[in-house]
Amino acid sequence: MTGRVVHFEVPFDDGDRARSFYRDIFGWQIDSMPGFDYSFVSTGPSAPEQGPTEPGYIGGGMMQRQAPIDKPVITIDTADIDATLAKVTAAGGAVVVGKNEIGEGMGFTAYVTDSEGNLIGLYQSARPAG
Repeated sequence: MTGRVVHFEVPFDDGDRARSFYRDIFGWQIDSMPGFDYSFVSTGPSAPEQGPTEPGYIGGGMMQRQAPIDKPVITIDTADIDATLAKVTAAGGAVVVGKNEIGEGMGFTAYVTDSEGNLIGLYQSARPAG
């Protein structure tokens, strides 16, 4: 499926403070990624390598605030990230960070700005749809 919001990212200035804030207020599970300044966020029930296990929840991440991610970002699923990048450019948006492979066999990400200058993440799964 495409067009779904599938991920979010929240930048921070103080990681411990931010993680405590979201854990304490919303009950999110936040796990640091060893060797990286990135934390995985589970907003509800989830399974390793699969993400949320109940409808209505999405996973996310938290990382040190730096350009281009200096404000919260939503990430939208796409079946063909290359085609989506071309459509964004044709519609008046811009590619900020081009296609990057993530993980081993996870898929690809990119960051674009929309017609209003908002930063949006794109994600293409390496797993076949279905």
